[in-house]
Amino acid sequence: MNIRYTLPALADLDSILTHIAEASPYGAARVHKRIQDVIGLLLAYPEIGLRTDDPDIRRLTTTPYPFLVFYEIGSQEIIIHAIRHGARDPGGMPGKRDSV
Repeated sequence: MNIRYTLPALADLDSILTHIAEASPYGAARVHKRIQDVIGLLLAYPEIGLRTDDPDIRRLTTTPYPFLVFYEIGSQEIIIHAIRHGARDPGGMPGKRDSV
């Protein structure tokens, strides 16, 4: 099984890391490593994330950091759809029935 990032997910990650790096380049590296480590767990445990309103999308937290990884389990790959800060409006997050 492979992990594939959508373009919006890559943009989310870049935005997060750029924002953190402005205050702390070392902090951005730590957050990036944690996000990558959590996503790496999906290869061994693809169903570890919580289900969302959309039955195809799951959500995984990056504790101790407040980011959420939204992903889908495909037959040959895990698709990362978004990486968002947990404090953002949940209405616009993947997995919400009314999100576009």
